[in-house]
Amino acid sequence: MIKPAYPVRTERLLLRPFTPADHAALHSWQSRPDVVRYLYGEPKTPEETAESLAMKAAVTWPSKEGEHLSLAVEREGEVIGEAVLKWLNEQHRQGEIGYILHPDHHGHGYATEASRAMLDLGFDHLDLHRIVASCDASNEASWRVMERLGMRREAHFRHGEVFKGSWGEEFVYAILEDEWRATR
Repeated sequence: MIKPAYPVRTERLLLRPFTPADHAALHSWQSRPDVVRYLYGEPKTPEETAESLAMKAAVTWPSKEGEHLSLAVEREGEVIGEAVLKWLNEQHRQGEIGYILHPDHHGHGYATEASRAMLDLGFDHLDLHRIVASCDASNEASWRVMERLGMRREAHFRHGEVFKGSWGEEFVYAILEDEWRATR
């Protein structure tokens, strides 16, 4: 497991650890009802965002199972979102990715681009074998990102839990290391 050199550069983006200076940017999407619609929790207060930011900034690389790496996604010097890599299981080399972009930056392929970088980090630096991603089944934009990444839908959980007052549905996607390498 080799910690990458930051920032991680893609064609149009920089991915780097969060810093205290990112509070306003992070709060700009964590406080929005339309962003948290498909996420656990409700819009955050500035104080809750500060707590969230402290947790994100504390992990600059996962050093043990269960840790989450959240990287700020920058475009032309502006933080426009975050990309996440979770180390789910060390023995079985399992991980999970996720992404959140400010709505002003939806529809430009940034989530796909940032997620490709997170898959590279998971497979090349964390030595994962399998990476999953999940989303609310009605969040078509999110599951389309997973499909563009070459991930396959492995599950559709119908009424798996009560989510924000009604039965929720979830899609789970996955990709194996050798499948990922074959697409590069």
